[in-house]
Amino acid sequence: MAEKVTLKSSDKQEFQVDEDVAFQSITVKNMLEDTGADFAVPLPNVNGATLSKVLEYCSKHSEHQKLVDNAADDHAKRALEKTMTQWDKDFIDVDQNVLYFVTLAANYLNIKDLLGLCCQTVADIIKGKTPDEIRAYFNIKNDFTPEEEEEVRRENQWAFE
Repeated sequence: MAEKVTLKSSDKQEFQVDEDVAFQSITVKNMLEDTGADFAVPLPNVNGATLSKVLEYCSKHSEHQKLVDNAADDHAKRALEKTMTQWDKDFIDVDQNVLYFVTLAANYLNIKDLLGLCCQTVADIIKGKTPDEIRAYFNIKNDFTPEEEEEVRRENQWAFE
């Protein structure tokens, strides 16, 4: 049976997970290698709700990897990958606030695949939108003067074509 690891969120919630799930985070893996698994690993930059969501992702991907490793042939592996891709799309179909905090957590915890999924989701959201539409979507205040904005547009004309 896999060794258990306890992770402690910024709001003091504790999550007990298998080591292979926890080790998807390079940050957690490094902490555990340095200190051992005798104590809860403090994660001061991740709240409990976000950590729960991140661990859902890590658990699913850990299970998926075990299935892929035991797949009979390439056809079975491709079918598993297709299923996982759809699961990822459904998993990350969340509101903007959740996406923001999961992205920050994936970055802090150094979970490359989750961070890539989050970044791709943001890229898909902004694709084809004008700068003003992007500002409206993310509630970003335009602090450029009209002259500064015109200068940026001139310098980066390729981005507006």
